[in-house]
Amino acid sequence: MIEIVGHRLGRSGLHMSLGETMTFTEITPATDRSKSRKFKAILAGGLVLGLGAAVTLAAWNDSEFVIGNFGNGHFKMVGSEDGTSFSNHDTSATADSLSFSLGYDNLSPDDTVAAPYVVHLDATSDYPATVSVEAATGSQATDKLRYKIIEVASVAACTPSATATPEETVVPTSSFNADPGQGSFELETSTNGTDAGPNVYLCIQVTADPELDQDETATATWQFVASSATAAP
Repeated sequence: MIEIVGHRLGRSGLHMSLGETMTFTEITPATDRSKSRKFKAILAGGLVLGLGAAVTLAAWNDSEFVIGNFGNGHFKMVGSEDGTSFSNHDTSATADSLSFSLGYDNLSPDDTVAAPYVVHLDATSDYPATVSVEAATGSQATDKLRYKIIEVASVAACTPSATATPEETVVPTSSFNADPGQGSFELETSTNGTDAGPNVYLCIQVTADPELDQDETATATWQFVASSATAAP
């Protein structure tokens, strides 16, 4: 700091009265350089910040979620020995008992007896079916018996003498405890969702061999398997 005390001078000089004091702050080159460095530093910092802002991008995200709901179709075959009262018989323990024609319990060689069995799909089944005989098994005495399964028009049409065309034959004459005979039949679904599908009337005919032994009894079991076909239209 410089302090000056002096007299009042002319126009172009320094005008001061006696006793007046003026204070000056000396600006040195060092101070100028310091400010210059600060200014440059600020500019440099600004440039850095500017560059950082230029490469910072907003993160844009958008998502779509979808969900699928699924359900199982319904499929059920039921059967009846009289064509009136239908129920489910899924296992051998719940097998329906067939009502064979007279003489079934007193067979002689070459005798034939018959029993009807009616099957359909229940009202809410979603798919038609193909039905085949998966197994026909029997006790020891059935080795002298043969069976045949045909389609008939009604329960009453199932008799020991009933005949069928090849198209109506489900199983040709076959032995028990062996591979089931050739053939199958179709079951259709309900037409209105309220009534059951159309009935298929089966006639099971059992014939005794000429070499049938005396005083024996036999029990036979048939298994019908329905496989769902294509989806109902």
